Amino acid sequence: MITLLLIVLAVVGCLVVMRREAGALAAIAVLAVLGIVGLALDAEVIGTLLLIAAIGVAVCGLKPIRRLWLSPRLFAMYKKIAPRVSETERVALDAGTVAWDGELFSGRPDWQKLLAFDNPGLSDEEQAFVDHQCSVAAGMCNAWEIARERADMPEALWTYLKNERFFGMIIPKAYGGLGFSAKAQSAVLQKLAFNETLMSTVGVPNSLGPGELLLKYGTEAQKDHYLPRLADGREIPCFALTGPRAGSDATSIPDVGIVCRGLHDGEEVLGLKLTFDKRWITLAPVATVVGLAFRMFDPDNLLERGESDIGITCALIPRETEGLQIGRRHHPIGSPFMNGPIRGKDVFIPLDYLIGGLDMAGQGWRMLVECLSVGRCITLPSGAAGIGRYAVGWSGGFTRIRRQFNIAVADMEGVQEPLARIAAKAYITQAAVIQTANTIDHGVKPAVPSAILKSQLTEFQRDVLADAMDVHGGRTVTLGPRNYLGIGYSANPVSITVEGANIMTRNLMIFGQGAIRCHPYVLDELAAKDANDFDAFDRLFFRHIGLIFGNGARAFTQALGLGKPGVPFDGIAAPYAQDAARLSSAFSLCADAAMASLGSKLKQREMISARLGDVLSNLYLLSMVLKQWHETDRVDNEAALFHYSCRLLLNRAEQAMADLFDNLPNRALGMTLSFVTQPVGRRWHKPQDTLTREIAKAISTDSALRHKLTRNTWDTWEEGQKDNALARYNALLANAERAEAIYRTLNKARAKKTLPETALHPEQWIDAGLAAGVLSEEDAAFMRAHEAEVLDMLTVDDFAFDAFVTHQTVREPAPAEDETTV
Repeated sequence: MITLLLIVLAVVGCLVVMRREAGALAAIAVLAVLGIVGLALDAEVIGTLLLIAAIGVAVCGLKPIRRLWLSPRLFAMYKKIAPRVSETERVALDAGTVAWDGELFSGRPDWQKLLAFDNPGLSDEEQAFVDHQCSVAAGMCNAWEIARERADMPEALWTYLKNERFFGMIIPKAYGGLGFSAKAQSAVLQKLAFNETLMSTVGVPNSLGPGELLLKYGTEAQKDHYLPRLADGREIPCFALTGPRAGSDATSIPDVGIVCRGLHDGEEVLGLKLTFDKRWITLAPVATVVGLAFRMFDPDNLLERGESDIGITCALIPRETEGLQIGRRHHPIGSPFMNGPIRGKDVFIPLDYLIGGLDMAGQGWRMLVECLSVGRCITLPSGAAGIGRYAVGWSGGFTRIRRQFNIAVADMEGVQEPLARIAAKAYITQAAVIQTANTIDHGVKPAVPSAILKSQLTEFQRDVLADAMDVHGGRTVTLGPRNYLGIGYSANPVSITVEGANIMTRNLMIFGQGAIRCHPYVLDELAAKDANDFDAFDRLFFRHIGLIFGNGARAFTQALGLGKPGVPFDGIAAPYAQDAARLSSAFSLCADAAMASLGSKLKQREMISARLGDVLSNLYLLSMVLKQWHETDRVDNEAALFHYSCRLLLNRAEQAMADLFDNLPNRALGMTLSFVTQPVGRRWHKPQDTLTREIAKAISTDSALRHKLTRNTWDTWEEGQKDNALARYNALLANAERAEAIYRTLNKARAKKTLPETALHPEQWIDAGLAAGVLSEEDAAFMRAHEAEVLDMLTVDDFAFDAFVTHQTVREPAPAEDETTV
């Protein structure tokens, strides 16, 4: 009995020490005291074992002892197995900053650090722009007209965008721009997201491109000349990075610039002779100034740097530059936004065209990754958030007015499932975009979160659009001016592919970059290795060991429901925050285990890396939902959506962990991690049906939750604007309860044979109901108008037989009667 008690006390004591990361001395004290007690109580075996364990901890953990024998061996081994960080990777790792993502990597997230990013919302000026200018621009768009009839936006819309400085959102007011916050940029793009061409056209100049590069790195002369012209649309920019052989691997660009002398404006100057072949360049066909990334060489040492390979460099080249081949178009799938190739052979430019001047020569890769960390957080994630808002509005509206089997299809459980998924992924996406943009406004440059948002939210967008297409059925598989969804659905692969393809981002970047960049110790350990700094390595490594034991103890005990951390959330949110903390500890432990067991091979084990990235991604998204819940006003039915969203994300995180354990090459390690982090199995299942039904009803009726989810969308209509399906659905839903009551009255009358059997259409029911005294004149008039609007919203387009023929087939003349046809 004494032996068992001492074992339990030793385990509990060591778990407490590890949870608190109290260090070797505390562990030695626990083991030594219990060992002495065991000897004193005649439990010699367990007492001796505990004292031996205390001596082992002392030999390995006490600094003066371990440095004599253990640390030198560990340092030598570490230098052999630690992955080599290339210069390209180092530049990427140094770009951006670490904020909440680092807390999740630590295994002990401090929620107050997340809540410290207070969110004041949009300024009055920014909100007014979203309300007015964005609505005017949206009202000029019809997806069919832009995609199939014009293959471009209307000229009046281009003019309006320029005049209202849509292209200058990131440019400070001092240079004539709007000087908007990151949140305002996101809000603008979300509102415009119902049309892919419009959103892309506005988004790209305000993302990675000449404007941002000039702001951060341009010379004063370049800023003074270009920024006012970019702000008011006199200049349309594009940025040429990718090419036939350099897509995701942007550092491998084969485009070159050779330092030489040449003529510019009639004078011989020092410059560059450029040869390049770029493709997939957004706005290239209409751009007036081209940002170009290339590899710069100085073989004749004309710059007197003593090096031939200067490195990746960025230049700004006017469209009229001799030899620049520009103007042709690609045809992006589903959306005709301006996109095309740019080529040039032996194009001479002066050194003044280098962004930032000669001082920034060779700094192009650093420039690009630093800018990308912000731009990738805004443009495509905001597009996904905007699509989510419109999908909620369109899908909820359509499924309420579409009736089959005498009920609205929104009341069918098979339809309610995708409606709830649409709402939850829209809710998560909105929270992630808003809260991450808010951190940018606080000065954060979120490198790892940008990869999370780009890949995860565009995948959510794909899911949302697929579900929206499913619930619309034939209404949106038939293209034409009335179809508000189909063209955007077909354009979704663009978002999946550009700005870092999702396959590459998920498998290589989220964890691959985060494991080094966000980990509390790994980056510093690698720096100590490179500097051969034994003292720094010894200090960092054993703190790292303490973190591993701490995370293991926290993950294990919290999985058993013991020692839940305090969190600054209400009773609804607290359990999710506590479990996020538990999974953060489990994730950090698994990350260290994967890096230790696979070493440098982890780079090639992309599926392992992807699963670890999935855990981190879902924890990050969950954190954003928790913060959004904490600081915004709640509406009726929002709690159901909050529960659904949190459970969905926790289920996904646990599933990613389970897949990781099943596929670690070291099977013993996988089973050990599974036991430590999930000793009683998985805790989170998919959301319950009760939540699904409540959410589906809320978004398909004129509810406060529907209005919250569709806030800051184009939901108004004015004379002269294009048709607005969302505004029309909102109007129908405002009267849906009255219409539903009348439908029930008519159905009862039909069941009782009060209405003639020949009354088969709703319009005939209304007339027959009025004649039979079932309906009043007022109700009949209301229902006639309601049904006319419903029928118009259900109607799809049709065209002349040869309307889609672009090349008429020339038929061969029929053979003469005396000819033989074989």
